[in-house]
Amino acid sequence: MITIDFNRLDLKSGYKILDIGCGEGRHTAKAWEFENTFCVGADMCYKDLAVAKEKIETHEEFIKNYLESKNKTNFQGLKSQVAEFQSAEPQNSQVQSSKLEDSDSKCSDSQWVLCNSDINLLPFADNTFDIVICSEVMEHIHQEQKALEELKRVLKPKGQLALSVPRYLPEKICWKLSKEYCNTEGGHIRIYKKKELLEKIIPLGFQFYGSHYAHSLHTPFWWLKCLMGCPNQSVSNSNFNIINLYHKLLVWDIMENPFITRFIEKLLNPIIGKSLALYFIKNTDSISGKMQIR
Repeated sequence: MITIDFNRLDLKSGYKILDIGCGEGRHTAKAWEFENTFCVGADMCYKDLAVAKEKIETHEEFIKNYLESKNKTNFQGLKSQVAEFQSAEPQNSQVQSSKLEDSDSKCSDSQWVLCNSDINLLPFADNTFDIVICSEVMEHIHQEQKALEELKRVLKPKGQLALSVPRYLPEKICWKLSKEYCNTEGGHIRIYKKKELLEKIIPLGFQFYGSHYAHSLHTPFWWLKCLMGCPNQSVSNSNFNIINLYHKLLVWDIMENPFITRFIEKLLNPIIGKSLALYFIKNTDSISGKMQIR
């Protein structure tokens, strides 16, 4: 499930992209599809990184099979080297990397790597990345200001920051319906309003250039889980048929991408979109960007 709209990013060949708090790697895999990119997926959770590794490898295999089905026989396969998970400092925490070579696909020269990293102490030099993606992360972070400053530090001047958080109203309703939802270890510790988040980021030296809402079909699902008292329970363990049925609908929607649900979600996103996505450009000097809410 992709929250960031890559059409809003001026993503060019040769770009270095950081997906911080990558989770299971959905945005890392998407960024890898673009021509000649170097994509870094970083997260503190080893379990999520292991899942991300499997999913991105599956994504690579899908591309390989697609090219073979198109009779592009010069595809030489996938090259990857697995490094053991280490409980070392982030600077020495590379987990997995891969590169596709000699392919006619746009991503033939793209590479990806996963690493264990803390958003408050990123193991990268200043001005490293052309694009930083931070999707559904900030609501978990205790040292919020330090994390935002780290995102700015590793981003190049004129680089793009794409950041998403749960939208205020849908999230507030979840908090009201279930105490467990907001009291889980490692869970959400704050709810953002759009203006509040802009006022935190723009003074750091960013120009805000756009926003949108996403995943409105997922909002009622989370309301149902909270209402039934199982916000953090996996669907496989749920005893409520309505939750299981709704989950099947969401999975079908993601897999099949039918017109009807895409149309409904597009209509509902401005009203009950689950996520708020914001887009920024890092200024070339220390002058803060003007706040132009769009």
